[in-house]
Amino acid sequence: METLNLKITGLTDETSVRSLANAIQDLPNIGHIEISPETGETTIEHGRFISPDDILQAIVDAGFEAEFS
Repeated sequence: METLNLKITGLTDETSVRSLANAIQDLPNIGHIEISPETGETTIEHGRFISPDDILQAIVDAGFEAEFS
């Protein structure tokens, strides 16, 4: 598994964190996800069959802003 580190903005409460986690987990080859609601720092383990850009796009499509950190 590869590890992707992102900085997510738009996390306002536990509901938004769950919404973000669900959007990421719906993608193929996603392993462990760790999200810090306070800082927006997010770590995602993923397989080779999905690109970091695809993960980033899913996050943006879910209504959050994200950038590689």
